[in-house]
Amino acid sequence: MKRFDIYMSGVGGQGIGLLSEVVIRAADHAGLPVCGVDTHGLAQRGGMVESFVRIGGEVTTPLVRRGAASLVMALERTEALRALEAYAALGGVLLFYDTLWQPLDVRLGKADAVSGEDVEEACRRLNVRHITVRRELPDVRMQNVALLSRAVKEQLIPGVELEHYRKALEDLLPERVLAENLKVLEGN
Repeated sequence: MKRFDIYMSGVGGQGIGLLSEVVIRAADHAGLPVCGVDTHGLAQRGGMVESFVRIGGEVTTPLVRRGAASLVMALERTEALRALEAYAALGGVLLFYDTLWQPLDVRLGKADAVSGEDVEEACRRLNVRHITVRRELPDVRMQNVALLSRAVKEQLIPGVELEHYRKALEDLLPERVLAENLKVLEGN
């Protein structure tokens, strides 16, 4: 399999760490070479969190070059726009959860909030396909799994199937929350 680079971005507390670990384990369950790393920054204070995942090919470093991610996944509109402009490859895909966690500069009135239309316009300008996720969920902490569910449905990560993601969630989540997350993953 040719190398497939993924860049993930969100705000501390949204579950980017779990999302990237699920993707890494799912790729491993699929028998694919995979490498990943998280950078947490100001995660404990609601700041940006990013993860890099590289699947297939000769993976020697987990970092994805700017402008080289075949798939950008974001759990919030502001981070989706930032990630898109910095990491998306020409002809790549942006998959984002349509919510807004107001960044500090927006709360202070120094910047405007990012709209879904802002993200869509940037995608058109950069020739990147966008997929927006909006779902009613039993718990907002499942937005990361809702994003993953859409990635499965759209077959965005080559060589990784639903059963691989299911096994990864079983590896990572405690039994008390596993069943509800599996329902979200499977689109129920």
